Amino acid sequence: MADFMGMMKKAAELQSKMQAMQAELDTIEVEGSSGGGLVRVTLSGKGEMKGIKIDPSLMKPEEKEILEDLIVAASAEARRKTEGVMQEKMKAITGGLPLPPGLKLF
Repeated sequence: MADFMGMMKKAAELQSKMQAMQAELDTIEVEGSSGGGLVRVTLSGKGEMKGIKIDPSLMKPEEKEILEDLIVAASAEARRKTEGVMQEKMKAITGGLPLPPGLKLF
């Protein structure tokens, strides 16, 4: 029975750490860029878009498609960085154990 109580205590500690990590992810911001920095996208640690910066040289109607592609690319880079930050936070909490495949936290 003592092992079960110890396991329950560890589960409660893990849950508490997970809640703290979720709160911390709201405060983390990650930036992705494309086009040599002409387009920059900022995401929260949970993947919410917080901002976008576009160099004025791209504000030409004939370059609309290029701008759209650069926004998508910058957003994808920021998302990859966000996932990397989250994985590092999870490793710290779980003692290096990876997340099970398919488990998403945001």
